[in-house]
This record gives sequence, C-alpha cells and structure tokens, in this order.
Amino acid sequence: MAHGIGESIRRAMVPIHREGYPYILGFAVVTVILFVVWAPLGFLALFPTLWCTLFFRDPERTVPLDPGLAVAPADGRVSIVDNAIPPAELDLGEEPRLRVSIFMSVFDVHVNRAPLSGRVARTVYKPGRFLNAEDPAASLENERNGIVLDSDGRQIAVVQIAGLIARRIVPFVREGSGVEQGERIGLIRFGSRVDVYLPDGARALVAEGQRAVAGETPIADLAGARPAIETVRTL
Repeated sequence: MAHGIGESIRRAMVPIHREGYPYILGFAVVTVILFVVWAPLGFLALFPTLWCTLFFRDPERTVPLDPGLAVAPADGRVSIVDNAIPPAELDLGEEPRLRVSIFMSVFDVHVNRAPLSGRVARTVYKPGRFLNAEDPAASLENERNGIVLDSDGRQIAVVQIAGLIARRIVPFVREGSGVEQGERIGLIRFGSRVDVYLPDGARALVAEGQRAVAGETPIADLAGARPAIETVRTL
C-alpha cells in the first residue's frame, strides 16, 4: 500500500532539470526574505517562484522509435514551416531545405531533444541580436547555437535561437558524441525558438499554429511517405 502511494506521488511530481536549481533557490530565498519583511510581499513573490520552478520542469517523454521520422526538438507552437537556406555557419550548402520552427513561450518546457538518432558532426555558437524569436529574421540575426547531426548518411540541423528574454543557451552535447532520438540535447533560458533543417525529400507532418511536444510529435517524414510506428521508448 505504501509503495503504491509513493509511486503515485512520484508520477505526479514533474522532474526539475538541474540547470534550474540555482534560479529556483534564488527565487525561494528572496521569497522568504520578503515574507520576513512583510507577509503580503512574500505571498506575491510565491508566484514568480512557482513560475521559475515550472519553467525548468523536465518531464519524461515517450519517443517514437522510427528512423524515418524526425520528432519535435522543443515544446511549443509551430511558428514556421517553409523552405529556407540554413545559416552559413552550419556548412550545409546553399540549397533551401525544409525548415520547421517551434516557438517556446516562457510557459513551455525548455529542454530540447534530438529529432533523430545519430552523431554530432558539428556544434557552432554564433553571437548575435535578441530580436523577438517569432521574427523570421531571428534565424540569421539572433544569438544561436547550431547542432548538426549525421544520421544514416543524412544531415539534419537543430538551431537553438535566443529571443527577447532568453540570454543563455545551454548545449548538452559535444562534437563527435552519439545521441538517441528524443535524447536531451540542450536548454534555453527564457522563451526562445528552435529551428530544424531537414534533408532533401523530407515532408512536413505539422502545420503552422500546431502545438508540438519535444521528443514525441513527429514533425517530418524523411522518406516522403510516413511509415508505421511500431514501438516507443521512455527517456
């Protein structure tokens, strides 16, 4: 009985990513101090403390095990589905590729995940501006971190883009390392966008305005004809 209750509590609690601990602690300390100074201020401070805690949540995801599908790298709203030339620093050529962009509001989960399994061929950090992440110009002008994956002879790029509020891109992977589809590859603080540049022949499976879930939502069929999904993995 006790084990069952403990398991239920564990499942109900959303894990927090370790990157958030210093921020959550800082908010909590300020909240306690304000409670001591004047209780109403302390109650008001509880709201940003709760928001900060929720911002760094890192829930487990059920990942489709299908090399023919690219899954969403981020939670949020699909803001752009088009064909675009990848940023020059990614060294992916000058031919337009299918691009899927996902905008993360400050209320979305901000842990990013790998769209495909493969090897990290390149990581490229590019300083830049902090335009609104929903602005199409943000792809080329904002601060960003590009991750190019080699997957069974195909190259796919994930670009983490800072926004108006975001001031820190935290990559979790290095060049030469292997990643599994749906594996955590980075985090952006606070509110931002992720672009995915897909190989030739890929067909989008999402539309602008649709909600996406990192590691779960298929965003593109790499073969142009969506295959069946037979199994899943929890990460």
